[in-house]
Amino acid sequence: MSGDSAASESEARPDVDARPTPDEQPAPEERPHPEGRRNLEGIRIDPVVEAEHESRRAVISTLVEDEPGVLARVSGLVSRRQFNIESLTVGPTTVDGHSRITMVVEETDPGIDQIEKQIAKLKPVISVGEVAGNAVTAELVLLKVQADDPAAVHAVTEMYDGRTLDAGPRTITVQLTGNEGRIDDALDAFKQFGIIEIARTGQTALARGDTPTAPGEKPGTAGEPTTHDD
Repeated sequence: MSGDSAASESEARPDVDARPTPDEQPAPEERPHPEGRRNLEGIRIDPVVEAEHESRRAVISTLVEDEPGVLARVSGLVSRRQFNIESLTVGPTTVDGHSRITMVVEETDPGIDQIEKQIAKLKPVISVGEVAGNAVTAELVLLKVQADDPAAVHAVTEMYDGRTLDAGPRTITVQLTGNEGRIDDALDAFKQFGIIEIARTGQTALARGDTPTAPGEKPGTAGEPTTHDD
């Protein structure tokens, strides 16, 4: 009873320090130490989850309402969480006032899932999701090379179904389109002439067949806009 009375008296008196004394606390080497790295926001990343999943490339399509700064908000949200964006493109859709943002990322499955969930929380976002299956992807490249051998440059341009946009005494500018692999092969072929400048748009993509590119997306002929996911 005396012990219970002392405990009750201690709880009733807020001025009594109930914390353990230094002698009662574990030594530093005995204290539990959390594992895993932290991201820029100080959130600890579970090393077990991180180790169980290998990174892969994913194409994420996001339908957004046209608002000032929406692209910066989407890309900023992803970069703040230390997710790596390999490429990002944006353009209009079949619905007035809507745009499509296509993002290529290299992440683990949990990371890709987290990207989708975080983007979906943004107010201008209508729908977001990874492009399903074997998507149709393409990008555009402008390439400026030295014009020492214009006939050879023209031959390589034709080989990769490109177009010559500008030809001068010192430089030739070529336009190339296609999937990433074909573009990379073309660039390797043009290196022999001396590449001066290059501009790549990054990949854009659509799902094959009748599959919607973004979840809930309706055909442009449906006469009604895609609505926000509930």
